[in-house]
Amino acid sequence: MTAQSPLGILDTNTLEELARVICGDDHLYYRKGYEIARFLEHAGWQRVPEYNGEYRMDWTLARLTERREEPTELERVLLRLADPREYLDELEQLPAVVTAVNAFLVYEGARLESQGGRPRLVACDPSLAHPSSQGPSELSAAMTDLISDRKMAALLQHRLDEARTCYANGAHVAAIIMLGSLLEGVMVHVVCERDASLLGSTSADKVTLDSLIKICHKARWIDADVERFCHELRKYRNFVHPRAEIREAHTPDRYTLDMCWPVVNAVLNDLATSQPKTNTPTPAIASIRPVPRPPSAARPAHRQ
Repeated sequence: MTAQSPLGILDTNTLEELARVICGDDHLYYRKGYEIARFLEHAGWQRVPEYNGEYRMDWTLARLTERREEPTELERVLLRLADPREYLDELEQLPAVVTAVNAFLVYEGARLESQGGRPRLVACDPSLAHPSSQGPSELSAAMTDLISDRKMAALLQHRLDEARTCYANGAHVAAIIMLGSLLEGVMVHVVCERDASLLGSTSADKVTLDSLIKICHKARWIDADVERFCHELRKYRNFVHPRAEIREAHTPDRYTLDMCWPVVNAVLNDLATSQPKTNTPTPAIASIRPVPRPPSAARPAHRQ
């Protein structure tokens, strides 16, 4: 049990959905009336009334409503729903139950996690309930279009996928750090493959992201505005070191992350459109929104 529950006073509709899952309606793990009372006891509730034969849904909702203003008591119920020990006879039911709970619990700013060990309840962003907020769908670069090393392209694509996972679970700092890692990985390999001499005497293993951003801009692979925004993302990427975050006295939030995604979009788009002419032309990444810029700074259709 957490020291402080992430739950507030749950909405009436949330309590109704919770009662439905506990009862096991809609092909979920089914509980008879007396099994529901026992479930609440297994969750750690004290003084659970004996089931009186009332309609299961009504009886369960009444019990939840009685403790509506006791978030830790409701948290006990939620954690028990995600506890494998509750499903020893039908363990395959657990994933469906957790998914059903998270489908409505997200609107309360919380979600269940049950992978490995004991289940836990964590805070999350309620806006993640909407499919459109699961991370910018336009960030879908084909890494193999930018990097010929297939193994590295696959690894960087995995970094991109992990950034999406962090985004979807409200891990804003982790997502930004992952995006910075992706940015560095793409840039160092693009430089090495296009013109390794630009690194000078610095090895690819030691070159900094700051230097890579400047090199890519000087080579006219990314535009000036993109370079500036890249440096802002780089600063946040440095929050991988906790002391850097303390020095800045700022913790990145959802809005910070939403500003970082278009930066990566713009970099990938610029790198795709600036492929050397000696290679097979690579079309710009579809549906990528560049970082906003004044009309006077419009990018030419082709670069040398």
